[in-house]
Amino acid sequence: MSAPILFPLSAPESSFTIAGRLFHHAWPVLVAQLLSMSMLIADTVITGRYGTLDLAAVAVGSGVYISIVMLLVGVLQAVAPTVAHHFGARRVDAIGPALQQGFWLALMLALPGIALLAFPGFLLELSSVPADVAGKTRDYLLATAFGLPAVLLYRTFYAFNNALGRPRALMMISFIVTSTHIPLAWALVHGAFGLPPLGAIGCGISTAIVNWIAFACGAGYLAHNRDYRPYRLFANWQPPRRRDLLALLKLGIPMGLSTFIEVSSFTLIALFAARLGAEAVAGHRVVANLAALIYMLPLAISIAILVLVGQAAGAREPARARATVRVGMGLTVGLVALIGVLLWVGREPVVALFSADPAVRAVALGLVFYICIYQIFDAVQTVAAHALRGYKVTFMPMLLHALCFWGIALAGGYWLAFHAPGREQSPTVAGFWEASVVATILASVLFGWLLRVVMRRPQNVQT
Repeated sequence: MSAPILFPLSAPESSFTIAGRLFHHAWPVLVAQLLSMSMLIADTVITGRYGTLDLAAVAVGSGVYISIVMLLVGVLQAVAPTVAHHFGARRVDAIGPALQQGFWLALMLALPGIALLAFPGFLLELSSVPADVAGKTRDYLLATAFGLPAVLLYRTFYAFNNALGRPRALMMISFIVTSTHIPLAWALVHGAFGLPPLGAIGCGISTAIVNWIAFACGAGYLAHNRDYRPYRLFANWQPPRRRDLLALLKLGIPMGLSTFIEVSSFTLIALFAARLGAEAVAGHRVVANLAALIYMLPLAISIAILVLVGQAAGAREPARARATVRVGMGLTVGLVALIGVLLWVGREPVVALFSADPAVRAVALGLVFYICIYQIFDAVQTVAAHALRGYKVTFMPMLLHALCFWGIALAGGYWLAFHAPGREQSPTVAGFWEASVVATILASVLFGWLLRVVMRRPQNVQT
């Protein structure tokens, strides 16, 4: 007998019930994200103990790799609202084909991604990477290229599983991948267990291997879990369909570009900050790492909001979608505000965990106030942006992201840091954070306005 198909409930839900559903979905996503972040930290520690050139190669290479992967993965995130709408509308027969078309799209996107990773010369030239570092960076990126199809296929599964409200499998797979990558990377980099020491390329090889392990785990989970049998995910496999692929691209390209805009703006800010000296860039990095760590919480809740809003929109239950946005926004902002207060109170011991250099700590402490404010408004725009994705609204958010993060945070930050009155002779990294705060305040207002407009559309206000 087939496993039961679970659909969203149609009965009204209290705010506490909605908050519980959001937490139930968000916490495994949060754990999975933290595990993924720990892999990047591990690569830094492992190569840092091997050699300075290899550490620099992994630092540069991972920045290029993450930028390319996040751009392509962002496009594939279109699978999440697509499947969530099918799930909410109880279109069981459409769920399997949607995943299949997502897999086809992942393979197609892998081709340009592999080309960029295998031939990164022009990217390294743009960054003015020293020749000795560039050689090792090329080797690292070439190794990661072999795992790119796997990471894109796995992230398609990731989006699909999120859309069905089953994120715990993602957490378990992330645990398997992380626990495999760390010892494997150490062995390949340092030459443990009889293996020759490979340096930076060892991290790239390990990354490629664990990406295939992640995809194998995801595919095996889909194939053998009884709850997925009604969707016939691997039965009646369909070839690429132009209409479905174009629909995913129309939804996904703006999502991918939005992600790329955010990632690239912070990458470029770090490069500009490097002009201010080692202490300034190190202090900026401490605060940026804190911001990235805090961001994992609103991002996890926002992913849950995307799914629940998408399911409610597919089920034509606009009241449930609006309630999810309202509860999710209050929950996220409240938690982030609490974290901001705790960070401000404990800023000195927290910063001390990241650096023992008094000069670096002084720079970082001068920036903590900005991220306490920044995170609150960034949480608002993150929730609103993901809720809009749940409604399948992605193009206008992309334009707003470009305006706020490239136009204000990056360009405005450069002016405030280097050319604002009184700073021509004494530039400061604080200018970038001042602009980032302004950018997130504007983004929260604009995204909040757009979300209200979308929720008031006729198809989203019927009861």
